[in-house]
Amino acid sequence: MRAVAMGLTCLTISASAAFSADDEEDTPAKPAAPNLYLDLRTTYASVPAGALGLGFGTTSLSAALEALAVRRGATPSNGLPAAKSIAVDLPLTVDVNDRVSLYGGVTGTTTDIGGGWSTFDITSWNIGVQADLHRQDGGAIPTITLQSTLTQSVPNDQGMTNSLNDILEFDYALDEDETRGWLAGLQHTYTAIASPFASIRSNTILYAGGYYQWPSNWKFTGRLGVQSFGGAQLAGRTLAESFTQPILRLDLDRMDDNDNRLFGITAQIAWTPKPSYQVTVRTPLYAVRN
Repeated sequence: MRAVAMGLTCLTISASAAFSADDEEDTPAKPAAPNLYLDLRTTYASVPAGALGLGFGTTSLSAALEALAVRRGATPSNGLPAAKSIAVDLPLTVDVNDRVSLYGGVTGTTTDIGGGWSTFDITSWNIGVQADLHRQDGGAIPTITLQSTLTQSVPNDQGMTNSLNDILEFDYALDEDETRGWLAGLQHTYTAIASPFASIRSNTILYAGGYYQWPSNWKFTGRLGVQSFGGAQLAGRTLAESFTQPILRLDLDRMDDNDNRLFGITAQIAWTPKPSYQVTVRTPLYAVRN
């Protein structure tokens, strides 16, 4: 009996060791360093007269146009002029893990408000965080993601704007690989302006959509929603009217096998209440990619 017991004990220890070895082989090695990249984004926007550069995403372009409107002759008598703008966002991004990303950087813009294109200048800086508060992982509760971005226009003088942009998004995957699913979310933007004569009210977007990723790692995402803006005032008069209007955003991204973005293009149409257009090209420059 002692011999049998000793034999069973040895067999159990050997099996445990084998399973442990298999587990170690099956478990992927943790990356030595987090993803580190410059999430380069180039945006062309066309904004109609009497409107600001509002819409999905961060507020760098909107901050530049808001500050420009106050500094460069947007008066209650003539209102906000129609504008065309090219903005280059340069946020240095660190994917701390697969749930949390930190970023911060500057934005440069050049704008045409009817008299030709302005000199390309740094017009804002921003810092932010994106975090998955909950992961679906095959369960019934969708992935819940929160993104917060603080943007300040440059230079720091009369007319400077500070914006806090918060996005809460729910992602319900329809398959185990999370290559297709439904989206729903809420974006809220609060803006404060350093002028006793001007004010910009909050902007809110409520939206729904979905996504599909092909085996070739091309991914399409669509979002359709309603944007509600409280308006902007200068010296007690209206610069931009309040509105509640539709907004549409379409994204096409090229991903790698680990869901890192290699290239992306975004098209957005926002009725403000006249149509405002934005096209953004994303070309991340990786220092570390896992």
